[in-house]
Amino acid sequence: MASYQAAFCSCFPDFLMQQQALAAMVAWMRLDTALKTFEAALKRDHKITTLQLAVLHIVSERPHIPLAALRKALLAHPATLGQAIDDLRRKGLCLVRTNPEDRRARNVFLSEAGAALVAAVPMAGPMRLRDVVGENERLDRLTPALNDALELFGLEDWTGR
Repeated sequence: MASYQAAFCSCFPDFLMQQQALAAMVAWMRLDTALKTFEAALKRDHKITTLQLAVLHIVSERPHIPLAALRKALLAHPATLGQAIDDLRRKGLCLVRTNPEDRRARNVFLSEAGAALVAAVPMAGPMRLRDVVGENERLDRLTPALNDALELFGLEDWTGR
């Protein structure tokens, strides 16, 4: 069977490329659907975004984290992160206090409700990669694959860089 397939593909090279493109499209659609479904479930069940979940998980790991360090850990724009944290504060999931050692800095920490939410909702999506252990080879392949996807999908102009 494999030799027949190889002979067929050598006679019709576009067929193989179409099969590869279709397989890549299916994989992308699975990823896109999973990300959207996870985000929708977070919004529906907990009224938070994936960025806010990432904030809560990082703050749970590093209590009283300075806001500047949180910004670096999330690679988030200051205004975007500020809005996310303000919303979490309004929902009673985190608190922001002035750093006692540097009055200009602010520290973020979880409320009891925020800690309960972190315990109930696992981290999923790109931020989960921070906690992946023992998968160095897969992670090494993932970065160029995602960069290739941006290029092949024609999305580089919309990356913000």
